[in-house]
Amino acid sequence: MNISARITDERVLDVRFDAASLIVDLMDGRTISAPLAWYPRLARATPESRAIWEKAGGGYGIHWPEIDEDLSTDGLLRGAPAVSSR
Repeated sequence: MNISARITDERVLDVRFDAASLIVDLMDGRTISAPLAWYPRLARATPESRAIWEKAGGGYGIHWPEIDEDLSTDGLLRGAPAVSSR
């Protein structure tokens, strides 16, 4: 019996944007794309500020220091939009 286990690595490899989406490449080759409208701070930020990001949480998160925004790959994979504060 041959059982092969899938190995996933949900750490961030790269982050980029197009006109309407946040796009995150993971170490295991998957790409997550989410509507930029789900993340109001990122949507309102300049492209230059969005381009300045760093890995956080051992590579499982993304932090934009100029925007004060943090996202996790877990939340992105679950399709969770940003929590709105009212």
